[in-house]
Amino acid sequence: MRLTPVQIHTIKSTTQAVLGEGVQVTLFGSRVHDAQKGGDVDFYVETSQPDLMKKIRCKVSLQDQLDMPVDLIVKPFGDLSPIALIAKQEGIRL
Repeated sequence: MRLTPVQIHTIKSTTQAVLGEGVQVTLFGSRVHDAQKGGDVDFYVETSQPDLMKKIRCKVSLQDQLDMPVDLIVKPFGDLSPIALIAKQEGIRL
């Protein structure tokens, strides 16, 4: 996984502060693989009440703090969409 412990802490604290306590964050995509380089950071976030404005605030905050592009997918707990299944299957829960 190509994230530092400080970055992981920032991600977890920011998503909880903006999207609410109890969110579950999963890293997926290229940053999961140590051998790959570059790319944005892909997060799949589960929350009890997805909210578009909160998602936008969270994405902007993460991009500013991490100083890298962030792709943020926010879904309700138990979502069974294809992206949810891929993220949970191939990703790493933070």
